Amino acid sequence: MKPALPFLLVLASSATALAELPKNIPPAIPLWPAGAPGSEARAKEPEKMEGDNCVNVHNPTITPYVPDRDKATGTAVIICPGGGHSKLCLGHEGYALAEWFRDRGIAAFVLKYRLSKEPGSTYTLEDHAMADTRRAIRLIRSRASEWRILPDRVGILGFSAGGELAAYSAMKSDAGQKEAADEIERQSSRPDFQALIYPGKSATMTAEPGMPPVFLAAGYSDRPDISEGMATLYLKYKAAKVPAELHLYANAGHGFGYRPNAKPSAAARWPERFMEWLIDSGLLKVRDVK
Repeated sequence: MKPALPFLLVLASSATALAELPKNIPPAIPLWPAGAPGSEARAKEPEKMEGDNCVNVHNPTITPYVPDRDKATGTAVIICPGGGHSKLCLGHEGYALAEWFRDRGIAAFVLKYRLSKEPGSTYTLEDHAMADTRRAIRLIRSRASEWRILPDRVGILGFSAGGELAAYSAMKSDAGQKEAADEIERQSSRPDFQALIYPGKSATMTAEPGMPPVFLAAGYSDRPDISEGMATLYLKYKAAKVPAELHLYANAGHGFGYRPNAKPSAAARWPERFMEWLIDSGLLKVRDVK
């Protein structure tokens, strides 16, 4: 009879992981109308959903959650779901959080990027997933007026593997190609702020003066390379004089993400702390929040 409890815990965990996706998901916008560089031949190949996880991404997109005009604050955030670069966890690390931001006046865009560790993948994190991430930042800036966004308040937030993309976009960016025929490529790929939520490879990330301010959050019970790595990363940002705020939640592990119906806890309320950080950092005006 002893195995019964662990078995029930596994079932409960699986039920939570396969939470229903929100309804009325907005249409996605391709990052490249003619197909992503290196994936043009597969651009029309359909994505696949496995529960609330997305795989087989060959035509990277952003899904926009744009607040109504009377609620818009001018601040925008790109959300990079996690999934170990083999899938995209669109439920608790994607659409639900985008709805939460939109309802509070922040424009949110869920990024579907190419997966470098999906079985049979020919993509790499550096050449494909990061190209998708930087293109998303440029695309949003190019349509800032349409979406009532301030071009200097475009940030990025990533969970786990998506946190790697968010961090790397802040570590290496460019001002855009001012003579490019493609208007999108003329835009800067530098995020104005970054939020890294239990990112992978946190212990190996670097910080340099002038990088965007950063909000860091993870669980105390996460893998040591993440929980301890986040503390190390915070100190790197502090040494580089990059404004940083760190939250290590004592009763959380990996993958807490955001769930509207989560049991009340400190970790479940991290988006509220993030909003406070935006206000403290001058990236969201108090009068803007309705």
